[in-house]
Amino acid sequence: MTLRHKLKSLALAGFLLALGAATADARDLRIGISQFPSNLHPLIDSMLAKTYTIAMGTRPLTNHDANWELGCEVCTELPTLENGQAVIEPLEDGSEGVAITYEIKPDLFWGDGTPVTSEDFVFSWEVGRHPEAGVAASEGFRRILSIDVMDEKRFVVHVDRVTYQYNVANSFYPLPAHIERPIFDASPLDYRNRSAYETDSANPGLYFGPYVIAEVVQGSQITLTRNPEWRGKAPAFERVILRAIENTSALEANLLSGEIDMIDGDLGLAIDQGIAFEERHGERFNVIFKPGLIYEHLDVLLDNEILTDLRVRKALILSADRQAITEQLFGGRQPVAHSNVSPLDWVYDESVPTYAYDPDAAEALLDEAGWSDLRDGVRHNAAGEPLRLRLMTTAGNRTRELVQQVLQAGWKQVGIDVEIRNEPPRVFFGETVTKREYGALALFAWLSAPEAVPLTTLRSDQVPTEENAWIGQNYTGYANPEMDRLIDAIERELDREKRAALWSDLQRLYAEDLPAIPLYWRASTYILPKELKGVQPSGHRATTTQRIEDWSWEE
Repeated sequence: MTLRHKLKSLALAGFLLALGAATADARDLRIGISQFPSNLHPLIDSMLAKTYTIAMGTRPLTNHDANWELGCEVCTELPTLENGQAVIEPLEDGSEGVAITYEIKPDLFWGDGTPVTSEDFVFSWEVGRHPEAGVAASEGFRRILSIDVMDEKRFVVHVDRVTYQYNVANSFYPLPAHIERPIFDASPLDYRNRSAYETDSANPGLYFGPYVIAEVVQGSQITLTRNPEWRGKAPAFERVILRAIENTSALEANLLSGEIDMIDGDLGLAIDQGIAFEERHGERFNVIFKPGLIYEHLDVLLDNEILTDLRVRKALILSADRQAITEQLFGGRQPVAHSNVSPLDWVYDESVPTYAYDPDAAEALLDEAGWSDLRDGVRHNAAGEPLRLRLMTTAGNRTRELVQQVLQAGWKQVGIDVEIRNEPPRVFFGETVTKREYGALALFAWLSAPEAVPLTTLRSDQVPTEENAWIGQNYTGYANPEMDRLIDAIERELDREKRAALWSDLQRLYAEDLPAIPLYWRASTYILPKELKGVQPSGHRATTTQRIEDWSWEE
């Protein structure tokens, strides 16, 4: 063994000794979650269960913290125009872009000991922008014109435009090029299914955070163990075990029986269950209700001939008693949503048009739209076709199923026949919603970051299709040139007041066009053991596990 290798081994041994001393009394932490991830690849699919899981093992370049402040995760310093790490530069077409210099923290290593380098970000960019890779949020990668590697820890990203979010890289995760590149290069089209994250997900070389995934029992359980290559703050728990229990009543029962230690609000009980739980068991647990940017809504499939008619969409929202839903099911703790922008966000415009419950107005609109022939309580058009729609959501989520029943009953009163058909979350999100096969209405939530532009969900070029390898999150198929213009204008506007005015226009257009039907803004219910400290709910897209190294257990 060379002297260099001996020194490295001694240093690692010293680190592991310190880690062992810091966590001598380490225990396992068992977390109950209501969904099992459809996959574990950081870039493929947008599913909260995946984000929650991998946040313990990998991090993006930047992220918003629990105080909604943007900061570095993998980089050493947040690049800004003010500190000179971001520079506006001319482009060949006469427009302006921005060059952003990032430096990777020196003490980040994949779980197999390989350093995290600039090459891992270059490879991630190549995957993210490839049309056959199937990356859902690929637009940000396609905007990167090039990446100049300065050395192993520094690189410059050249972006094709200047936006107010020029230094936000919350979706830019490094990928371990030493493992993944050969698989990707062999067949980009098959990469989604052949990636090591899919075929060898317990490979420690896929993770560089406080934990690595050690075992995956498909559909049931994921076990994470401490990463011996982690040089940051030592995590408190020997293992973190995620147990997927899709029925939320069973999830609660497992907590009370001691099979799990906690239910995180990111993937746990709905607020009605949380309120009832606090009343019965509040003395045993800390129950936290955290308002946030979680938008529960109905995606409307605009390929459906019935739903292409705006009058029908308006009739649906007018005959949905959303205020009754939030008061009767949630004790008024989850406000009715009137657009896709939360009242907690500074760009929210309270003057946006709203739809109060008005079944008479709904019936008038349906008559006007040609659905005036009422037979056995169901409206028909002149061709004798029934006004029948399918409503889908995640099976086992008791609250969503209750909401479905309330909606179904309200729509029945105005002559709309609604069929409820639900699927396990990994199927619903991994296949049905992604491939736009939900028929008419899909009930789920978007979780966003502060002032997040709805680029991938509302731009007309973000509709996933088989031809584009299901890239994009515009699952409704919404296409309005004015919405495209507003999204682009908001992004490019650096002046805060001018940007707020554009946001107001976007919210009004959303309320007028109804590409989706807003329901309510969710508050998350966190049920934590009293011994668990350091959990900080953010209320936005960053999950609590993003800072799991700050968690501790105090008897």
